[in-house]
Amino acid sequence: MLEQIRIKLAAVPFVPFTVHLSDGRTLRVGHPDFVWLPKPGIFFYYHDDPGAGESINPLHIVSVRKEQPGAVQAA
Repeated sequence: MLEQIRIKLAAVPFVPFTVHLSDGRTLRVGHPDFVWLPKPGIFFYYHDDPGAGESINPLHIVSVRKEQPGAVQAA
């Protein structure tokens, strides 16, 4: 899954995508700066709150899906 995320982060133009986790949460990646993959096996996601972030075990990433054109995001 991390390789899929790397590919999506490097895409030009960047297309926002959603990461689905095993606990049912979804993480919207609206910009490449929201994610950091410092080394193999580590996925770090920055929240919308300034300075907030979360380290996520990649084993809990269930799927990675690109946003559909024209999709409306919940506030």
